[in-house]
Amino acid sequence: MAAPKRFFVERVTEEVALAGDEFRHAKNVLRLTVGDEVTLLDGSGKAYSAVVTGVEKGRMLLHVVKEQTASTEPMSEICLLVGLLKGDKTELVVQKATELGVSRVGVFSSKFCAAYMNENKLERLKKVAREAAKQCLRTKTPAIDYFPTLKEALLSAAEYPVKLFACEFLMQNEGGMSAIEAPCALVVGSEGGFAEEEYAEAVALGYRGVTLGRRILRAETAAIAMVAVAAHALGELG
Repeated sequence: MAAPKRFFVERVTEEVALAGDEFRHAKNVLRLTVGDEVTLLDGSGKAYSAVVTGVEKGRMLLHVVKEQTASTEPMSEICLLVGLLKGDKTELVVQKATELGVSRVGVFSSKFCAAYMNENKLERLKKVAREAAKQCLRTKTPAIDYFPTLKEALLSAAEYPVKLFACEFLMQNEGGMSAIEAPCALVVGSEGGFAEEEYAEAVALGYRGVTLGRRILRAETAAIAMVAVAAHALGELG
């Protein structure tokens, strides 16, 4: 028997109404009807069993039955700061980073960035994160933010005690991934990489430079790989 479908709502009370995109997906794609069981998520880390009690124009009515035991959220806090990528590559990074357990994704523009952001694209990234969270059975969606400059992105993670900056022109690591601790912030650039002055700015703000091996990785590969290595080192993948 397939697991109940999962939906994010703003707040869970005894009676809940699905609306908007979640309603359309439930009604038109999943074809849920009265009596079907679903799982509701409110972003708090909790999950709730609910039953469909009615389908009206523009909304689906649900009755919450019980709170579930949920243990799928990561124990370690990881923040990923990634340069804006061309095409749908930023969406790929957000999707995979969500699956790997990041708490935050900050997308930024930098000197060699060739892509652009607008409100529709940002909303699309948030939707990708929600869908990925549901697919991998998370109970929280990572926060998705956009920063017009690299400095703003770096400052957004100033409180993290461990801050690692992946830089393709470094000859050696200033802080290895194997010794990483949580909470941590990871920085990866866009397709154009970073300028030397951007690296110097990061170092001045407390970031440590790291390399990702002897080969040059695509930006999306670098971001996903860095998150995966950090999650493994923190015990999240084993």
